[in-house]
Formats: sequence, structure tokens, C-alpha cells
Amino acid sequence: MSKTVTIGNKKATVSPFASWMTVFVLVPMALVVYYAFTNADGTFTFENLKWIYTYRSTMFLSLRLAFIATVICLVLAYPIAYSMSRASEKIQRNATLIIMLPMWMNFLVRTYSWMTILENNGLINSALRSIFGLFGGEFDGFQLINNRGAIVLGMVYNFLPYMILPIYTSLTKIDNSLLEAARDLGSNGFHVFKRVILPLSIPGIISGITMVFIPSISTFIISRILGGGKDFLIGDLIEDYFLGNSGVVNYNIGAALSMVLMILILIATFFMNHFDKDAKTSGGGRI
Repeated sequence: MSKTVTIGNKKATVSPFASWMTVFVLVPMALVVYYAFTNADGTFTFENLKWIYTYRSTMFLSLRLAFIATVICLVLAYPIAYSMSRASEKIQRNATLIIMLPMWMNFLVRTYSWMTILENNGLINSALRSIFGLFGGEFDGFQLINNRGAIVLGMVYNFLPYMILPIYTSLTKIDNSLLEAARDLGSNGFHVFKRVILPLSIPGIISGITMVFIPSISTFIISRILGGGKDFLIGDLIEDYFLGNSGVVNYNIGAALSMVLMILILIATFFMNHFDKDAKTSGGGRI
């Protein structure tokens, strides 16, 4: 809530939100830009930006994996959210609780748990060895970890709730009278979904895409734990230059890469907000 303070004949509005934005958003962003365009001596330079081109393949890989994870989350989340929205209130509450339950645990712990499932002696390969052993066969195990598929799996598992909940919220807000009117006009189930339900749920879809794509493109823990460090993502590079995991600490290069990541996130957010506004103004389709 804003507080109005009278100073002489002027009124100054002190907003806690503006203060929070300044301290925790604007100042860190300004520092990132400053370090991106300076060297270790504080001299202005564009030299750090050349590393953006050097690591272009890493950036494209981050974008590709984030896109794949977002698409998979959408494909899985929509049927789940739709089923929840059509269930009884008790089932909806229980389903929401089950979906949110993993989010109450530490992100790192959740990701490490998949190592015990996917590794060579993990639950899946151990179960398959037992099954093959019953028939006298041998099974060396699948390579389920330390690859890009495991990275995408980790992204989907950790960020799937962020896709389900916005879509579910949008679906529950749809007035049942609209669905009944569409059926009264002769529309079958498919046309009701296509012309009414899907268009009205687009704001939730866009919110879910934003909430999944942005953390997926910037993640670094998942790629290190489940990917085995074989594929560096842009988040790994930034962490590496800031913390010196490879023996080299360079805040300026790390800041330059962070600035690129910020720009990508801002562009994605801009387009998602643009489509979200269009979806809200257009409403449902023609029946």
C-alpha cells in the first residue's frame, strides 16, 4: 500500500513496491550492465561482448532444450488441468495439493532424487535387471542419465506444476453457461472445446509457457546433476565465470552473458504479454 507524505506544499508518494523494485531489480540489472561493458580495471570496453558470439552454440542449445521442455510441459499439463477443472471440488483440492506438494521441497533435493532413479544402478535399471534375471537373461542397463534427455526430463519434472496451475485456473473461470449455450446451438464436444474452451484458456496457456520457458532457459543445476556436465547451458557458463568452477573468475564476461540472458527473457516476456492481451480481448471463437 502506498503512503502519502506531505513535504511543504508537495506530496511525495513512497511506494514499498517501487523501493523493492529499485533495490532488488534495477540496481542488480544496472550492475550487470556496468560489468558487461567494463574490464577488470573499470575501463569501458566492448571486448566482453565477443564472448557472446563465442558461446552462441551454448545459447542455441539452451533455447532448444528450454523450448522442448516447454512444449512437453504444455502437452502434459493441458489434459491434466482440463480433467481437474471438470472434476468435483474434493478431487480438485486433492489434485492441486498433490501437484503443489513437490514444490514445497527444495529444488536441489527434487533434482537429486532423479539421480537415484535414472543412474545405472538406479530404480529403473535395477527393476529391469530383475525382470530379465527371472528369464535367465542379462541386461546392462539403459543410459538414462548424463544426456540431454535427462536434462529435459529434469526441466519437465521441476517446472510442470507452473504450467498446470495457470491453465487450471483459466479453465475453472470459464462460465458453464457458455458451454451449455454452445451445445444448445448444436456444437459437439470437439467444437465446444475448439471454439469456446481452448480460446478462453489461452491466457493460462501463455502464463504457463512464460513460467516454464524462462526458468528452463536459465537453469544450471539440472544440467549439471542430470546432464553430468557434458552439455553446458548458458546458466552453467554464467555460474562458471562468477564462481570460478573451472579455475577462472571473470565477472565481466559473466555479466555480459547475463545481460544476453536478461534480453532473451525480456523479449520472451514481451511477446507473451502481447499474445496474452490479444487473447483476453478476442475472447472465444465463433460457434
